[in-house]
Amino acid sequence: MVRGTGRDTASDGLIQWTATTVFVHPMANAPAKAPARPPESGWVRRPLQRYGSSLDSSLAIALKLGSDRPDNAELLPQNGAAWVGRDRVDDHQVDIMTGPSAARASSAPAGAGAGAGAGAVRYWIGSDGTMYRVRVGVASASEPVVIDFDTHSYVPVRPVPGATPTR
Repeated sequence: MVRGTGRDTASDGLIQWTATTVFVHPMANAPAKAPARPPESGWVRRPLQRYGSSLDSSLAIALKLGSDRPDNAELLPQNGAAWVGRDRVDDHQVDIMTGPSAARASSAPAGAGAGAGAGAVRYWIGSDGTMYRVRVGVASASEPVVIDFDTHSYVPVRPVPGATPTR
């Protein structure tokens, strides 16, 4: 489910994506939760844009966060990663950490372009290692992209009709 704040609701709706393709199903009155089954029709397919779209940068960042090749924790401080404070997210006490400098770290999340600057990636992490929020500066937006994660149990997502899921 895609919803934005600070803009009109014309882009609200359902979305599925891979590293190369975005499927969008616009919804004039988007529900609070995504339906259990994706609609059979009404999907628009387009390539994932590598530059110039804050939505596509956000989607690429979300995919990169799920990478099965984590950063080497011993090298992170050398690349600018640091603990910066504490906060609360949805009644959870979290530590805030900066990620590796986007300009110096090739493993920075996709979309954290050269214009993002050092310390542009921040993570809100609970004591059990749960990530509750990530904030990343992207070149295509004046404000950083903020992705909040809920902590609901995993539910497999059914693919968009006609789409071939990828690993």
